Amino acid sequence: SSSQLSSVPLQVLFWVNGIYYVCYFIASLAMIFCKSEVYSYPDGFLFSDLTLLFLMAILEALRLYLGARGNLTEAEAPLGISLVMTPGSVFLGVYFLLWQAYVLKADVVLNSVLLLLYGLEAVLKLKTIAAF
Repeated sequence: SSSQLSSVPLQVLFWVNGIYYVCYFIASLAMIFCKSEVYSYPDGFLFSDLTLLFLMAILEALRLYLGARGNLTEAEAPLGISLVMTPGSVFLGVYFLLWQAYVLKADVVLNSVLLLLYGLEAVLKLKTIAAF
């Protein structure tokens, strides 16, 4: 008899993270545009903040897709690739938490929750890969 090795909590976390990231992206994009209207962005920072936000969206979509696919098919490779991509997402989350041109309290809250989700996800990915 075969046993199921995929992780239901991890799959739920992928789903929650996907929904949260869509909200995060929309809120961050709106805040960047509001900050560009209210504050004077230093030269090049508006473009770099927008570029990094869109890069993060692409990375996040790919990371979540590979993670969910690897979990559901019980395949180590896609789940492992997703795990290897996580530090890149964490770095971008830290960038938007600490180093973007203007950091608002809303940025701190949004990015703190995102980084918490990344941490939980990484722990569950390691546990799931070990079970495979």
